[in-house]
Amino acid sequence: MDIDRYIQIHDASWRRLQELSRAAGRRRIPGRRSGFGDAQLDELIAGYQRTSAQLSHVRTTYGDPELILRLSRLLGEARVVIYRRRGNPLRAAARFFTQVFPAAVWGSRRYVATAALCFAIPAVAMGVWLANDPAVLDASVPPELQRSIAESEFRDYYSSEAAQSFAGKVTVNNIYVSFLAFALGLVPVVGPVFILGYNGLNIGVMAAVMHDAGEGAQFWGLITPHGLLEVSAILIAGAAGLRISWALVAPGDRTRSNALAEEGLRSVVIVMGLMLCFCVAGLIEGFVTPSGMPTVLRIGVGVSVLVAFASYVVLLGQRAERMGLTGLLDELTRDEIAEAEHAATRGTVISAARRGLRDAPSS
Repeated sequence: MDIDRYIQIHDASWRRLQELSRAAGRRRIPGRRSGFGDAQLDELIAGYQRTSAQLSHVRTTYGDPELILRLSRLLGEARVVIYRRRGNPLRAAARFFTQVFPAAVWGSRRYVATAALCFAIPAVAMGVWLANDPAVLDASVPPELQRSIAESEFRDYYSSEAAQSFAGKVTVNNIYVSFLAFALGLVPVVGPVFILGYNGLNIGVMAAVMHDAGEGAQFWGLITPHGLLEVSAILIAGAAGLRISWALVAPGDRTRSNALAEEGLRSVVIVMGLMLCFCVAGLIEGFVTPSGMPTVLRIGVGVSVLVAFASYVVLLGQRAERMGLTGLLDELTRDEIAEAEHAATRGTVISAARRGLRDAPSS
């Protein structure tokens, strides 16, 4: 039997299991006022066991990653309801930052590389063009403004406000840019490319102005400490937008709506995780960049933070990928899938489900 026929045959039962899982979570049956009774619980358990066996079959017979992901998420949702494990916010946060977020970023590495090109090519092209053609530079930025930027404005910008206030301001601005890069993914390809290219052009123009005035060392000394992490985070946010765009352009075996929903959820994970990166970059920009520390030391801070972040993403991302995670919040690892398959064959799953449902608070 081909995979499309297999999905067509079993799709209704998978949707029913999802419906029962969500109904059990609310302690009620869709369309009824009565509670979630024994008959529905038995149906939930039967669906859980059946789907566990089907997942094992799909993994060995078809090996389709999209279907495996769908069934593992479905089992994960049912598993939470059956065993009624009490949520632990600290454990959930630890899982997010050690597994889910790194998996989402590492799995997006090709999109990150594309985003880097969308940013770097306009930045380098604009910087080189303006730096080698003074007439175009003067036409782009009036000479008086160039002198003002090179002499004081660029340097004074980083100490224009109290460090705490400035750090908060730039953090909010960076978060806004990341959300914009993410949201513009709904404009296929053009949206993320535009926001990345636009920011790259601005960097190129500013670099050309500072280098033309002989202040290249000051430019890189001020922008590098915070800019390495900040730009990296913006590129990753842009990659999240590109994932959404590509889901609309080429959804693959998924329906376009399913592809958009899945990539949207994965991209939300990325943007949520980047909030911490922007907070760190904002602190560096507020307290390190304008400080009296030697330039080499300030740059060293920026390089060290970037290396730490890259190592975190690569090491934990590769580990999460080996565990079978792709960056969605409700995924099961391969070990958890195996545990679910094994648990479905044990009689204890029914008593655990009844006990969990009985002990759970009503909504």
